[in-house]
Amino acid sequence: MKQKILRRVLSGTSGLIFALYAPSALAQAADGAQPGDAPAAGEIIVTARGRTEALLTSPVAITAFSSKALDDARIKNVSDFIGLTPNISIVQSQSAGNSFVTIRGISQVRNGEAPIAVVTDGVQQVTSRQFTSDLFDVQQIEVLRGPQGALYGRNAIGGAILITTKQPTNDFHVDAQVSAGNGQDYRGEVSISGPIVRDKLLFRLSGSARNFGGLLHNIYLGQTVDKVHDRNVRGQLKAFLSDTLTADLRASYTHTSAIGDQFLYQPANLTPGTCFLDPANPFGGPAPDANRVSRDFCANNRGRNTRSIAEASLKLENKADWGTITNVFSVVQVKEYLGGDQFPYTASRNVFGTDGTQTQYENLKAWQNDFRIASPAGNRFRWMIGAYYLKTTRFISTTTGLDNGLGIVEIHREPDHDNPINPTLSFLADNNHNQAYAFYGNVAYDITPKLEASFAYRYDHDRRHQMISPLSSAGLPTGCTLASTSACGRIANFHKGQPKVTLNYKASPDLTLFADYGIGFRSGQYNQSGAAAAANLPGVFDLVRQESASTAEGGFKARLLGGRLRINGTGFYTRDKNPFYFVFVGAVGAQILVNIDKVDLYGGEIEATFTPIKGLDIYANYGYTHSEIKKFAFNPADVGNWAPYIPRDGGALGAQYRFPVTDRLNLFARGEVEHHGKQYWDPENSTARSSFQLVNLRGGVESANGRWTLTGYVRNLTDKKYNAEFVSGGFVQPAEPRTYGVELRTSF
Repeated sequence: MKQKILRRVLSGTSGLIFALYAPSALAQAADGAQPGDAPAAGEIIVTARGRTEALLTSPVAITAFSSKALDDARIKNVSDFIGLTPNISIVQSQSAGNSFVTIRGISQVRNGEAPIAVVTDGVQQVTSRQFTSDLFDVQQIEVLRGPQGALYGRNAIGGAILITTKQPTNDFHVDAQVSAGNGQDYRGEVSISGPIVRDKLLFRLSGSARNFGGLLHNIYLGQTVDKVHDRNVRGQLKAFLSDTLTADLRASYTHTSAIGDQFLYQPANLTPGTCFLDPANPFGGPAPDANRVSRDFCANNRGRNTRSIAEASLKLENKADWGTITNVFSVVQVKEYLGGDQFPYTASRNVFGTDGTQTQYENLKAWQNDFRIASPAGNRFRWMIGAYYLKTTRFISTTTGLDNGLGIVEIHREPDHDNPINPTLSFLADNNHNQAYAFYGNVAYDITPKLEASFAYRYDHDRRHQMISPLSSAGLPTGCTLASTSACGRIANFHKGQPKVTLNYKASPDLTLFADYGIGFRSGQYNQSGAAAAANLPGVFDLVRQESASTAEGGFKARLLGGRLRINGTGFYTRDKNPFYFVFVGAVGAQILVNIDKVDLYGGEIEATFTPIKGLDIYANYGYTHSEIKKFAFNPADVGNWAPYIPRDGGALGAQYRFPVTDRLNLFARGEVEHHGKQYWDPENSTARSSFQLVNLRGGVESANGRWTLTGYVRNLTDKKYNAEFVSGGFVQPAEPRTYGVELRTSF
């Protein structure tokens, strides 16, 4: 009843205001200008606090990438810009939708929700399976470190990523690019923008496609295991309905087809010269070692992974002299299937109780609405209030199967125990009907022209309702049957208030000092039905507790030498309660989340850019995070160890030079080194991936008017071998080898 009332209040209030409110205000320009467009002084404009302000004076630890910076660095996916951002890291493995982000020691784990809010054009992503979509036609990216839950909600416990795509323009415009690289890597992107009714109705249509043949090989099958076909399309209509009211309608679709579930099990003892387990000593291979890297796979099943994302949103914005009213409504459906070989991923079949097949299927549907009212940004006293609602329906199933050497049968909602090709051995499935709502607000006051104080608060409530499938092989509640499904449900509620207090001191036009304290929240959740029972481990439960983190932070932003040198620095201390940890029990295919009770985190980051002469930019950044487990009921012996998934440090050092050779032609060269710090993967600190560096280069020629660019690129120049992921026990997936190619970009 409470949720129904809330939905009616949100939709009714926003609809009434937009229908009836039409006061006079300055007309909004219809020129397609972006928030990231730099003003005359060259300062980047950001929207981290829900309003536009200069990066130099925003009291948030932000790394911002402009449209030009994204092009220069050839940012194509999220790992590209994360690799250039201090104190944030990402693991991408297993499938197109699986990624695990760590930011300032707040980590995401497999099957868990992200520690960051990801917001694209004002629409927050509902699931982390959306995060790894291809990046194309992007205007600006802002990476916010520190708790942002007071504005962005329950998953912004560690920070937020704001992505702004390019807007429709009042003049007809086309951008296109194609590239070709090793591993039969072919990409294409195109965007078309222009007016339907000049100054009134504008459109933008963009898309991207990639065919990648792969660089990692299964030596038993003689095939690549990292092949990817990816297709994306996005359309936007922007209507200026009056001098004050703007409507922004967007729709997008993504389809990815790839090879998935490709792991190596290090202790597997193979018969020399083969991909088969030694029957006399099948698991007497090398001890698990996060630094041991092999690029040769041996599974007898190549695996299959598909993902589709369909999304639509409508944003209404009414600007008046006294403030702005904004309402964003969106719907999304994400489907992903993954099938592959089972532990220990060899050519042996159904031996020693292992090495069958496994699949996972997830279908998520959600709609959300965010309504806010904000005062003008230029007032001495500024305020914002808002309300948010999210409804999610999510089905997930996980299976193991008998491997008859005939392939893998795709299982979705029902097991197929009698299938002669690939009979289902175990089946775990559940429907999740989740609802979340929030109320939030913030106020800011300029105590003096130089000193600003602000306070923000958000209350989030999550209701998790899990309906376990009566067809599940384990974990059924008492009385849960096909004839009586009423006993198959379980409900949990999670809620938290998230305050944040900030002081911002603009010591001079070239120096900003800030300090803040905030609390972040990540909702608890259920493990998949039956997983905890199948694992049969002490301290493993069906319900995973909610996580909260309190952070104190201080920082500065400085502009020196007439703006040619910019330095930003921050330091932080976080007390993290109930962070998540992932446990995998390979023998039964159980994927389980547990809580680490308490972890302390402290560190900081520093970023600098220097332009000694026109066209030459030198940049460097560094981040450090110290982590210590303070309490862990699951295994008290781990107290005092470093927390898992958290790199101790990371950073980047590079330079780029753009200079004219004629009146019509420029040369461009760029080189950078990414540093990735030492990282443990389990609370026991049993093995660490040592620090390593990646070298990236790019260079070429471009027209002086920006109409075209021809460049060559190479990533991981030295072909550094390292594991993208290590799971406790010795499950590893190697990272991609060196990639290189050429790219042509044009616009008119």
